[in-house]
Amino acid sequence: MSKAVYPGSFDPLSNGHLDIIKRASRIFDEVHVVVSINVLKKSIFTPEERMEMVKTVTSNLNNVVVRVYDGLVVNYCKENNINVIVRGMRNYSDYENEFSLFQYNRDIDSSIETVLLMPTTKNQVVSSSAIKELVTFGCDITKYVPKEIKEKIVNRIKGKE
Repeated sequence: MSKAVYPGSFDPLSNGHLDIIKRASRIFDEVHVVVSINVLKKSIFTPEERMEMVKTVTSNLNNVVVRVYDGLVVNYCKENNINVIVRGMRNYSDYENEFSLFQYNRDIDSSIETVLLMPTTKNQVVSSSAIKELVTFGCDITKYVPKEIKEKIVNRIKGKE
């Protein structure tokens, strides 16, 4: 059985993230979406809230497992017998970051491969940071986030939740 992990903070989850999850789920028998805790980022949702949002929008994908993990992704891979990390890469800035992550992961465990998926055209500019900024300035984010969680995202960012 082929398994992969798609880690991220998903704060908030975007259509770009969901696109990568769906595409990975067609490639691998099982995809673990790991909600990571990034101490360098100020999150608007708790890890558990982010996990629930991912579960909500992936409930129709039978081969997707969603978990919160507070550790190195390579350790999650080892603990769950996974040898592929899936990452999305939108632009050259992402490339620099992903290349560094790949090198660290490779140094820690060379048996774990990294697969980069490019975004579809409509998701090339989508980022969680941009979504937060758009909501802050009253813009519509309908085309950037899954409809099932849009209201939750808007309400949290606007301080209504």
